[in-house]
Amino acid sequence: MKKWLPIIIILGGILLIGLYLAKVNNKLVVLDEKATAQWSNVESSYQRRADLIPNIVNTAKGYAEFEQETLIKVTEARSKATSINIDPSNVTPEQLAQFQQAQQGLTSALSRLLAVFERYPDLKANENFKELINELERTENRINVERNRFNEEARVFNTEVKQFPTKFFAGILGFNEKAYFKADDGTESAPEVNFDFGSDK
Repeated sequence: MKKWLPIIIILGGILLIGLYLAKVNNKLVVLDEKATAQWSNVESSYQRRADLIPNIVNTAKGYAEFEQETLIKVTEARSKATSINIDPSNVTPEQLAQFQQAQQGLTSALSRLLAVFERYPDLKANENFKELINELERTENRINVERNRFNEEARVFNTEVKQFPTKFFAGILGFNEKAYFKADDGTESAPEVNFDFGSDK
């Protein structure tokens, strides 16, 4: 029996390590799934904004025949923003920076569009256009909320990944830190859409 004792001890140690790794893996899977699900909410909010833009552009076209360049820039920015996809299970700072840059380009284009159409009282008075702009404002607010929620889920996940002794096994199990959204100029707030539709300007 004594000759088997070292083997039993080694096998017991391997079993304990295996059980610990399983526990770590399961916990990280749960946290990773929460962050991934929240990323889906972020993408859904951005997609909602992208879906509004064709309606805004089409409504504006009938009133602003001489603003085609602005409309084209918005359409191009939308195309670029919707072309960037991120793997939510491996959100790197570089990927997120690229995603944010494209979305910021669309935000800037929308801001220019709304500023230009301040010169078109008839358009501003159009009920359909007003509702589209109000919906855009609500969507921008939702984007900000969902981004903040993603950052919180990423924070919880990253905290667990960096804690001892989990950090020694997280990489082996395929779990890496997630990047955070940063409040770059313009991305942390909605475009200016608070028009005074009731004025006679």
